[in-house]
Amino acid sequence: MKAVALLSSGIDSPVAIYLMLRKGMEITPIHFKQSDKKESKVLELCEILSKYGKLNEPVIVDAYEEQAPVFSKLVEIGKAKWTCLFCKYTMLRKACRVGHEIGAKAIVTGDSLGQVASQTLDNLLIISQASDLPILRPLIGLDKEEIVKIAKEIGTFEISIEPEEPCPFVPKYPVVRGSLGEFEKIREKLVREGVL
Repeated sequence: MKAVALLSSGIDSPVAIYLMLRKGMEITPIHFKQSDKKESKVLELCEILSKYGKLNEPVIVDAYEEQAPVFSKLVEIGKAKWTCLFCKYTMLRKACRVGHEIGAKAIVTGDSLGQVASQTLDNLLIISQASDLPILRPLIGLDKEEIVKIAKEIGTFEISIEPEEPCPFVPKYPVVRGSLGEFEKIREKLVREGVL
């Protein structure tokens, strides 16, 4: 079975991909490029992950082209604290489109419950609206120590922890428990403004 997977240069998403490759899935990683350093880490991670199963060439999406207009508009309308949610939403929406193009049956993400602002249960519910493909979250019940342990075993950990630039878009106070109703209102406004 084919799936697309969100792949960052961090610790979690390579482990999620590894777990699904081990299940026999054919995976096409999608990376939202913010910098050359992060992209080169992702290419190294792909090289390691390809040893564990059928991993296709990664799809590289320019984050500045795909997402920055949305984030700028959020700042403009006074909703910057929603940036992380719209970041994940736009990633999943793009992954869904790519998935349909290549005949994928699911999207794999490195979400683990409650680790960061976009991964509370309320927020996972909101970002899931972006996709009509099922979203597989193989790390959902694992804690950070368990994820790190697997990353070390499979050889991705050392690459993931190499220094890199922080995300340039993170707001000072991200929404931790978003309301679906408010998210929908903001989303509709962004659609009307032509950035989403």
